[in-house]
Amino acid sequence: MADWITTTEAIQLSGFHPDHLRVLMREGKIKGQKWGRTWQVSRASQLAYLRLQQSKGERRGRKPKRTS
Repeated sequence: MADWITTTEAIQLSGFHPDHLRVLMREGKIKGQKWGRTWQVSRASQLAYLRLQQSKGERRGRKPKRTS
């Protein structure tokens, strides 16, 4: 059984903007489930995603523009 946390807790844990958290759930990168009117996030899937992103280090994100 996954350890489900509220979206507020997930935002505090990751530092992500709520919109970014929603995108990650929509894309299936983090598991989310709606119980009644409230969305819950799998703590295990979020921590796995954060570890993956941390292992990428400086390689993630936009690359600096090259000047000629």
